[in-house]
Amino acid sequence: MTGNTPETPLSLADALAAGTVVLDGGMSNQLESAGHDLSDELWSARLLAERPEAITEAHLAYYLAGADVAITASYQATFEGFGKRGIGRERAAELIGLSVELAREAARRARAARPLWVAASVGP
Repeated sequence: MTGNTPETPLSLADALAAGTVVLDGGMSNQLESAGHDLSDELWSARLLAERPEAITEAHLAYYLAGADVAITASYQATFEGFGKRGIGRERAAELIGLSVELAREAARRARAARPLWVAASVGP
């Protein structure tokens, strides 16, 4: 996602070339500190289906703390992993896409005067 303000669109590549860009912290740490149990194979990706608002709130907390880039809650979001939970491929694809939308929503809610970006997390 290109971070931008209405006046000056700025690509992440341009921002990196210009100086420091702050990434968010560990999604699982933020979620666990909010009381969410992530002790299964899907980690934070489980919350994409069960508690998506929790993921948005975690991203928002990082943006408000000064992060410029939110990394999606999709590291463990795989067709195979969701399949083990009885979630079909179509719904799994929706959930992976949702991981991006939740981070974008957090960026909108942050109402920052600076550019904010979303980076997809892809596990092994």
